[in-house]
Amino acid sequence: MNIEDKVAWVHGSTSHQELAERYDIWAHDYDRDLIDEAGYIGPQRAVEELTQYLSKDAKILDAGVGTGLVGKILHEQGYDHLEGMDLSAGMLQKAAEKKVYTALHQQVMGEPLDFATDSFDGIVSVGVLTYGHAPSSSFDELIRITKPGGYIIFPLISEFYETSDFKAKMTALETSGQWQLVSLSDPFQALPKMAPDFYYQIWVYRVGSAR
Repeated sequence: MNIEDKVAWVHGSTSHQELAERYDIWAHDYDRDLIDEAGYIGPQRAVEELTQYLSKDAKILDAGVGTGLVGKILHEQGYDHLEGMDLSAGMLQKAAEKKVYTALHQQVMGEPLDFATDSFDGIVSVGVLTYGHAPSSSFDELIRITKPGGYIIFPLISEFYETSDFKAKMTALETSGQWQLVSLSDPFQALPKMAPDFYYQIWVYRVGSAR
């Protein structure tokens, strides 16, 4: 499969098991396909946002760690207190090879997470909140495990935000005081070499105390 077919293939997953199996298969070629072939800049742009809000001693969870692209960039910028989680064992193995995470966990976004309440100063989640992946209900657990005043940072495909239930969920969480929007980036081409009409926006929320 070419890179376009692989992206459509994982986006078309109909269960967590199927998604994990497809990422297990893709794990070996994932970095080369997305970075070299597609010019993927989602991780870099997410880190640029994160560094504006979280200090280098912050304890950060990379939720949907994949092969560790986000963690690699964070580590290069001096962030050392990084943990990661993903549903794919194959992707976690590749993330471990980068040697930038203090711990890696096989867990599924959208299900109860095995972390204590208020565990992290911040959470970054890139490429996971999208078609066929983590549901909007994932935010409930991400908020729970983030300290009050901490940050949750993630990109969404612009079209996906408008057409899915994410918009209503994110608004409801803000209305109830569980988090507050502090930054929303302009749309940018996330895969410029492959899909110039594939736009991301990066959302930054500050977690409130009404949880």
